[in-house]
Amino acid sequence: MKRRTFIELAAATALAGAGPRLAFAQDTKVKVGYLHTLAVDGQIWLADSMGLWKKAGLDMEFIKFQTGLELFQAMSGGSIDVLSTGAVMSNFPARGRGKVFLINDVEFATAQLWVHPDMGISSFADLKGKKISTTTGTTAHVFLDKALRANGLDPKKDVDIVNQRMPDAVTAFISKAVPAVALWVPFNISVKKRVPAAKMLVDASRYYPEAAIVGGWAARNDYYEKNQDTLKRIIRVWAQANDYMVSQPEKAIETLQKNYYPDVPLEDIKEQFRAQKIFSSAEWRKQYADGTVTKWLQQVTDFFIGFANIQDAIPASIYFDPSLYLETVKE
Repeated sequence: MKRRTFIELAAATALAGAGPRLAFAQDTKVKVGYLHTLAVDGQIWLADSMGLWKKAGLDMEFIKFQTGLELFQAMSGGSIDVLSTGAVMSNFPARGRGKVFLINDVEFATAQLWVHPDMGISSFADLKGKKISTTTGTTAHVFLDKALRANGLDPKKDVDIVNQRMPDAVTAFISKAVPAVALWVPFNISVKKRVPAAKMLVDASRYYPEAAIVGGWAARNDYYEKNQDTLKRIIRVWAQANDYMVSQPEKAIETLQKNYYPDVPLEDIKEQFRAQKIFSSAEWRKQYADGTVTKWLQQVTDFFIGFANIQDAIPASIYFDPSLYLETVKE
């Protein structure tokens, strides 16, 4: 039986509530921080709906945060063991705070730049000298920096980047306190509904793959050193959920919307899904092995080195460990 067929069958069986539970003397408790956006927690909740965490002997306590910055602060303080987030995973591990071991997706079009044409902004040229709200140090900021530079604007000299928590940044844009906002989905939904005249100037897909932004999982340093078997179990579960999402996207998205995003219309969840680029676990394996993932991580780390003035930054080739995935997910 081909591996993909086997994964699809196993995932479908688990989704139906069948399948044996692996025998463990005691479930392993894991505290997991996450952001409640499909690009970050899609595989998490799909695995939950399939009962895969329990089958793997994992007692997962999921704790929601608003930003990746808050996630890493919590992990550094010891209140969570591992986390799932976006571009920030190329920041703190480069400072020696966390080890990256699993990639969720490429945030293909999840970061977007929105403007108010009725405030005189219809092009990048119109942004010169204007305020742009975003949450600095996040996926949206990394994307904004690339977009401005690609269109001849210096992010430090030509625009005024206003740092706010994303809900506040979006509120400022909706109220026209600022003429532009760099955000990540699903915050675009509020903008489209409340400001029909707003215009999306560009999204991150314009700069793929040269400036790909990946999101994924990192573990606290001491946890990584002492709990690699647990991390491999997380990877194994994630791979099953991920491959079901790749092979059965309609069913997967309907399950996620019904059970984990009930307040978000199905069409909006589908839009979020289209904004990310996911690969099968086998395709990810190739990109782990050939250095593609390391390259993508390093590109974003280079941004953070300049933005946050990180001294003696640890390269992605050291803070990212592909070996756990390569040992767990076979071709």
